[in-house]
Amino acid sequence: MQSILITGCNRGLGLGLVRQIIEKTASSRPRNVIATCRDVNKAAELQEIAKKHPNVHILKLDIRNTEQFEGFVEEVEAIVGPAGLNILFNNAGYAPKSTRINSVKAEQLAETFTTNTIGPIMLTKALLPLLKRAANDKNKISAIVNMTSILGSIASNTDGGLYPYRCSKAAVNMATKSLSVDLKNDGIIVTCIHPGWVKTDMGGSNAPMDVDVSCTGLLNFIDNLSKEQNGKFFQWDGKELPW
Repeated sequence: MQSILITGCNRGLGLGLVRQIIEKTASSRPRNVIATCRDVNKAAELQEIAKKHPNVHILKLDIRNTEQFEGFVEEVEAIVGPAGLNILFNNAGYAPKSTRINSVKAEQLAETFTTNTIGPIMLTKALLPLLKRAANDKNKISAIVNMTSILGSIASNTDGGLYPYRCSKAAVNMATKSLSVDLKNDGIIVTCIHPGWVKTDMGGSNAPMDVDVSCTGLLNFIDNLSKEQNGKFFQWDGKELPW
């Protein structure tokens, strides 16, 4: 694998993924790691990693601002070159406070969908030429991995509530399925993955899983991606989940 692009790397799972990629070398791990964040100046840990590892490239990206995607793609192309982009990991996300139907607000729904659904879909569209370029090399992988959540599973919803987050992630799951159909003939694998309930700013301190455990599972999953995973919904340890 030549390259991976991970969105939302200033903290949490995004930062954990970058750290593990450069610390735990494997033959299938990428040569170039493109890590995005909204404010580079606030990503101190990520900057420290990039200083020590020249194959880590930090690019500014606000997933909500689709107008900047054209210029962003040009920056990515300058890094990956003719080989194209092997892995797009749509990790950046947003989760508002827990909401029941009597308290949910339209602006919560709009903001969450913009970050969790619209942004990843449009970024994927913008980066498709680079992903297709990578897919031309049959000896290397080209894939889109969408970070989703078990909370986006309709079949598993027995608790209700959480309207903005649940609905946005269910939409990500549907986008994953559609992309897997649309891009199958291009040789691009598309899948979505639930990282588990993880101790992050989003997951909270009561979560049972550490970032390192989740990231180890996520990267093992990516290392072993194949056409069999195309258009399916998994969790961090490779178990397939119900839609």
